[in-house]
Amino acid sequence: MRLLSRKTSRRTKFSQAAVTVAVVALAAAGCGKSSTDSTSTSSKDGKYTAKGIGLAYDIGGKGDQSFNDAAYSGFKKAQGEFKIGGRDIEPQDGESDADKIQRLETLAKAGYNPIIGVGFSYAPAVKQVAVKYQKITFGIIDDDTIQAKNVADMVFHEEQSSYLAGVAAAKATKKNHIGFIGGVDIPLIHKFEAGFKQGAQSVNPKIKIESQYLTQTPQEGGFSSPDKGENAANGQIEAGADVIYAAAGLSGQGVIKSAAAHKVWVIGVDSDQYKQAALAKYKAYILGSALKNVGGAVYELANSVYEGKPLSGEVRGDLKSGGVGFADSNPKYQAMKDVVAAVDKAKQDIVNGKVTVNTK
Repeated sequence: MRLLSRKTSRRTKFSQAAVTVAVVALAAAGCGKSSTDSTSTSSKDGKYTAKGIGLAYDIGGKGDQSFNDAAYSGFKKAQGEFKIGGRDIEPQDGESDADKIQRLETLAKAGYNPIIGVGFSYAPAVKQVAVKYQKITFGIIDDDTIQAKNVADMVFHEEQSSYLAGVAAAKATKKNHIGFIGGVDIPLIHKFEAGFKQGAQSVNPKIKIESQYLTQTPQEGGFSSPDKGENAANGQIEAGADVIYAAAGLSGQGVIKSAAAHKVWVIGVDSDQYKQAALAKYKAYILGSALKNVGGAVYELANSVYEGKPLSGEVRGDLKSGGVGFADSNPKYQAMKDVVAAVDKAKQDIVNGKVTVNTK
């Protein structure tokens, strides 16, 4: 899988190898603490002399089996291939922009390069710290507003993979009744909902779709509360939905738990959640996952810095480039030939420009 840059200072692509990174499922480390701290290293040709990669997690931290763990997979792959150091730091509960600024400055002062903020909430911190440390390359996932010479704004067409999730849900449902659960009521997650609804309605215009957001703000725990996800899924299933798609970070684990308990389908997000070790007891009910190659983005930014040609500007992944996709790891999904065929056709229609997916 690869991502193609659009508004970048240097054209690039994310390699096929970047997508094959396995997400390592770990329990989240203590809030605000570093779970990896490696010593200074250099490349074989001596060009790379930084201490390693700096990675700052979003709400939910490592162990969410989704967004943050996808970033961690790229972090570990880059460390292993380039033989460089790295430090990844967990978020704190209820933290402010000042906390994020301090976290990024800590990494910058220690000599890490690149330094990556995982999640749009890092935008103010990256913008401020990048100005102070212009010899360091910064990256931010899910925000395209910074546009600085030493910042890579790594964003995705989430609506496209969500469209495929909607097609799969509409083909797999036996009740013509499905559900969407978003972590937080914000424009980024609206893209997931918009694509999912459009995909489902392309199969059945009259399909019933439950829709719910767990919180209005990230600080309320919409991305970090499995109990909220489980309660929301319970309600949608009781209302009649038999396939649920969640874009809710760590909260999505509660949705998956609920779906498995009620023996209905659930569609994962960001990582291939069927393959996550921590979710193994629920995987029979994970129909598929709407993928976002966050790991590939982290890996390729690290690779560009390591090679001395750092990425900058907007780098956007879509279905055509492999920046987003739909995981089909569940053998039960693969056996549903009509579902597979419908999803494959939908993917080609998007790639070929026959279908334009809504973002709102």
